Amino acid sequence: MPKNKGKGGKNRRRGKNENEFEKRELIFKEDQQEYAQVTKMLGNGRLEAMCFDGVKRLCHIRGKLRKKVWINQGDIILVGLRDYQDSKADVILKYTPDEARNLKTYGEFPESVRINETVTFVEDGLDEDIEFGDEISSEDDADSVDKI
Repeated sequence: MPKNKGKGGKNRRRGKNENEFEKRELIFKEDQQEYAQVTKMLGNGRLEAMCFDGVKRLCHIRGKLRKKVWINQGDIILVGLRDYQDSKADVILKYTPDEARNLKTYGEFPESVRINETVTFVEDGLDEDIEFGDEISSEDDADSVDKI
């Protein structure tokens, strides 16, 4: 049997999520940064986000956030813009829903931004016209099913 020389196993490396209930100071955007809302998760540490300056960008989740902070569709994030690529950005920070609401009250976000809702591209009322024609209209059809 080999000797254990490390300081523990998988559970020690995983650690505890101690910063979950901590209040942190609200971070505002600076130069070369922009607020954005996640529209689509692409995998491999990348996502598509609609920035609040009106540009849709491909964003890369930096290594510090990669497996520690889970980002989902509809989340509000802070991205760092690139000087050499306007269509790409780097995710710097994920805001909690409470922080996002505070930023909205401070006037940092446009009024049309919805917090805590997933982004859907289906227009309202688009699926109301769908009708299904598989209703049993007479008792004869129901009797024929019972005989089988």
